[in-house]
Amino acid sequence: MTLNDQSTQVRPGEELDVALIDPYLKAQIPGLDGTPRISQFPGGASNLTYLLQYPEQELVLRRPPFGHKAKSAHDMGREFRILNQLNRGFPYCPKAYVHCTDASLIGSEFYVMERVKGIILRADLPAELNLNAERTEALCKSFIDRLVELHQVDYSACNLTDLGKPEGYVQRQIEGWSSRYEKALTPDAPRWEAVVAWLREKMPADHSRPGIIHNDYRFDNVILDAANPMQIIGVLDWEMTTLGDPLMDLGNTLAYWIEATDPAPVQLMRRQPSNAPGMLTRRQFVDYYAERAGITIDNIDFYYTYGLFRLAGIIQQIYYRFYHGQTQDKRFAPFIHMNRLLEHMSLQVIEKSSL
Repeated sequence: MTLNDQSTQVRPGEELDVALIDPYLKAQIPGLDGTPRISQFPGGASNLTYLLQYPEQELVLRRPPFGHKAKSAHDMGREFRILNQLNRGFPYCPKAYVHCTDASLIGSEFYVMERVKGIILRADLPAELNLNAERTEALCKSFIDRLVELHQVDYSACNLTDLGKPEGYVQRQIEGWSSRYEKALTPDAPRWEAVVAWLREKMPADHSRPGIIHNDYRFDNVILDAANPMQIIGVLDWEMTTLGDPLMDLGNTLAYWIEATDPAPVQLMRRQPSNAPGMLTRRQFVDYYAERAGITIDNIDFYYTYGLFRLAGIIQQIYYRFYHGQTQDKRFAPFIHMNRLLEHMSLQVIEKSSL
């Protein structure tokens, strides 16, 4: 089906040597025959993702980006382990087959997993899906259901108790992103001082039921069944997964959730069809999440504001590289305007907040 997520030609400078990859994989994964055709998935701004098409089987290879990387970032072994062990309690993780630490093959470590074929939603709902408002609402609720399900996974039963440290998680995130933002400041960037001060003042205690948090849960990281687009069959991009406060994860997702009534400048940042007729508003999103999770959420302004600040930190880190000429990718030039807009949105939330 043409709506399935498609790979394209490998970008120049990011090629894989099939003569090295093929024999290694055949020694590790039984049943591989023939020579794979290698292409690349165009999305994402972090790890690189390739499609390896053997005559009888398709595999996905993930590797870190080229160039300098923080020591703790892009840990392929950690992501490989998460996929293998979390799958026991959350069956939407693709199966991971092999983790290679021999950098001589492609210049870095990498791992290979199954390809889950399906539809990945980008900015707008494809017209071919014929989703009316009622079906779109059902899809939206299914999207939230999977997030609730993830947060309620028994991570001890998945042997993932060492994945993170729930105690003090909220404070570490606020201070960590404050530090990272300061290091990525450029002369034209907003300083976010009032927002950070408010976050520090309103910081909640540790969550009573910490859970596994995805840290990048968006529609373009879930896979829909091509035969039944209402059904989510996969969740991708587990590189930032850890243990912590599930409501921080909810705040991250809300930061990406641009609804139909948001002003035009905000709409320009939209990367998923969260504005489509039938999609829940942010308030409805929170209420439905709370209902499904069986909890009360009375401080969502804190978590949403944190999500906006964290998103600004991510954007500013990328813009910093562009500002200093470390990348020539002109897509990153307007990121400074997005940063300013996110600060404005945060200040508006704070102004109206009852916290």
